Amino acid sequence: MKYIILNKPYEVLTQFTDEEGRATLKDFVPVPDIYPVGRLDYDSEGLVLLTDDKALQHRLSDPKFKIEKTYWVQVDGIPTAEALEELRRGVMIKNTKTASAKASLLAEEPLVWERSKPIRFRKDIPTSWVEIKISQGMNRQVRRMTAAVGFPTLRLIRPAIGPLSLGEMQPGEYRELTAEEVDKLKSLTAGSSFGTGSRPKGLGGSPKRPSGAPKSKGGRHYDSRNNSSRRKRSDR
Repeated sequence: MKYIILNKPYEVLTQFTDEEGRATLKDFVPVPDIYPVGRLDYDSEGLVLLTDDKALQHRLSDPKFKIEKTYWVQVDGIPTAEALEELRRGVMIKNTKTASAKASLLAEEPLVWERSKPIRFRKDIPTSWVEIKISQGMNRQVRRMTAAVGFPTLRLIRPAIGPLSLGEMQPGEYRELTAEEVDKLKSLTAGSSFGTGSRPKGLGGSPKRPSGAPKSKGGRHYDSRNNSSRRKRSDR
């Protein structure tokens, strides 16, 4: 069985073909007969899990297992305590209330790469970063959640799914999971509580970049040594 994680770049489809000629997983992961577990939007970035283990793929996609996914969300403005509490309790999206979530304002910007297309900045409105953890999988859920409380999403990165984390992987890099990681992943669908409640960490394995894949800019990375992610002050 094959188990791979990819740091999906911005404006890449979470599929292997596209009739419109847009970038797909095939441009970054030259491994045959694997498929993504769940989706990550075209305009979102971060961790995508791919495997040929159909049984595990099905279980991880089953909402009853409540696999926690972590997102770092850059939003327009600075969310109030009330807005964050709304996100935690759940918000209405097209007559459906989202499940309870974990939401917190990050004290500093995450240490992340430059996006291939910069976000729009408005001179008189600051931006901020929020960490949101959910186990649902509604269409464009996180973006719709932040919009519902009045703070539109400008950039969205998924650094972790359960116990799996990007670590210092750059956009377009992929790596195979270690045997330990696979065991931990499988434990999530066997009644284990592993993989919830902690800040994303860097895990084992050496990332690979397929020949011809675009390189990221800036050299920024996740700091896995202290389980946090900070931007150096010289980068501001």
